[in-house]
Amino acid sequence: MNAAAPEALEVLSEHACFGGVQGFYRHTSSAIGLPMRLGVYRPPQALGAAARPVPALVYLAGLTCNEETFAIKAGAQRVAAELGLMLVTPDTSPRGTGVEGADAAWDFGTAAGFYLDATQAPWATHWRMESYIVQELPALLSLHFPLQADALGVFGHSMGGHGALTLALRHPGMFRSVSALAPIAAPMQCPWGVKAFSGYLGDDRAAWAAHDATELVKAGARTAPLRIDQGEADKFLAEQLHPHQFEAACRDAGQPLQLHRHAGFDHGYYFISTFVEAHLRHHAATLLG
Repeated sequence: MNAAAPEALEVLSEHACFGGVQGFYRHTSSAIGLPMRLGVYRPPQALGAAARPVPALVYLAGLTCNEETFAIKAGAQRVAAELGLMLVTPDTSPRGTGVEGADAAWDFGTAAGFYLDATQAPWATHWRMESYIVQELPALLSLHFPLQADALGVFGHSMGGHGALTLALRHPGMFRSVSALAPIAAPMQCPWGVKAFSGYLGDDRAAWAAHDATELVKAGARTAPLRIDQGEADKFLAEQLHPHQFEAACRDAGQPLQLHRHAGFDHGYYFISTFVEAHLRHHAATLLG
């Protein structure tokens, strides 16, 4: 697959934030075939006369979220400003597709792209989030922002945690640092994953396994040392997330993983905002090293 040519970037809004700028943008995506929106936080180190290229950390959000969710709720800009990290928040799916049924469910279709390229009609035309994240987005960032191109990290939450793990495992070497918060770690074993994979990929379970972090590790895929944080009061833990299966696969395969379990924390942004600083410092240890 060839990298898509970056398009012009429309500024939707920009906001001063901890000495940097939190911006929201729109561009016509070649991979998706529709306009896509994204957020970018530029830290102070990337602004002004002394501006320099900085590492970027791509955050993949979860079901029902968009490019604004993490930027508004997580409180990550303060630490990113201290460390000199750019934060990039792409949207979670194409929007305004005109596809019948795209808005029928909160866990499939709009805002539920699962960070893969769909192969089944009618989704295959626009639901190409893997190509967007790993091909088009880095080129777009390099063209429009002071990106240190060889220092790219990825993390995410829930569906986005699934995306961070699988994209890093499927594209070794692309992301120098990887982490996840309450990821869907074994999607073939949970209702969210089965629904998404059936709709986007069809009935071929081998195709599903190629987008399941646990199965990828079992099959020999490897990535940078991983950090995962999981709340033990998460209502989705038992049925949907299955970090224990991913932990076992990593242990058996020798994939480095730190899995941190936290009593009392649920699935939402109070959990994320509590541990986001630890994740940014996890990435900074590699990206700034």
